[in-house]
Amino acid sequence: MTLESDEIEITTGEYDPERRLGAEDPTQRHERWQVRVVRLHKSFDDHQVLRGVDLDIERGRINMIIGGSGQGKSVLMKHLMGLLKPDSGHIYVDGIDVVPMNEYELNEIRKKFGLVFQYAALFDSMTVEENVIFPLVEHTKLGRQEMLELAYDMLGKLNVPEHGRKFPAQLSGGQRKRVALARALVLKPEILLYDEPTTGLDPIQTKVADDMIKETADSFGVTSVVISHDMASVFRIGDRISMLADGVIVATGTRSEILHSRSHYLREFVETSGAVRFEDTSP
Repeated sequence: MTLESDEIEITTGEYDPERRLGAEDPTQRHERWQVRVVRLHKSFDDHQVLRGVDLDIERGRINMIIGGSGQGKSVLMKHLMGLLKPDSGHIYVDGIDVVPMNEYELNEIRKKFGLVFQYAALFDSMTVEENVIFPLVEHTKLGRQEMLELAYDMLGKLNVPEHGRKFPAQLSGGQRKRVALARALVLKPEILLYDEPTTGLDPIQTKVADDMIKETADSFGVTSVVISHDMASVFRIGDRISMLADGVIVATGTRSEILHSRSHYLREFVETSGAVRFEDTSP
């Protein structure tokens, strides 16, 4: 898919050299924007996936990234954590560019991030408590009892403390997602990344997952970045919505701003889901 030039609509908050390199210099910690992506490019052999992505992630809010399959959403997320190096461009986390960092420096900055995988991705051979303490084993020198205390404290906050000795196969889908979230939160990250958290869930389970993401953002004050195809979820909990298409961000803004978008591509993509209807933008 290639968008025509008049289809690239910058709704709000997009890259403007005068704005972002002037009064809101991305190399400085910004009170509103916690992560700032500037002109990010990435190719795999001859396939160009990201063609100059410019994106601001709002601190303490739920930031949704939408777009069709194969548009580069997961590739973008891997760049945010430093799991991929771009061909060019910058990613500023609290004003610090992670792109030129070495592996030791990246491991330190990754402590700001927690990742909630699609389908929870728990270790089937480990109990719940062992799954939750796994990041502590990998990244701290705490004693086992202290790690278990942290794990059960987090499981308690997520309302699943009684399942610590169970294995993932003994849990419901919703319980597994809460355990996965406890694992992501146990190192007290500032930014949580969710990769398609509602894939494969029925509407009731999807609502439960949405509520969990919203409650986590409110209770822990984390910045949330959610990749999603589920438009009902996007407009139910998203504070800020950005659309990735043809390797660039074509629109971004609040739910209201997105619903007033004039982008035909965005309107078709969202309205086809049947989840929401756009406001009339006729003169």
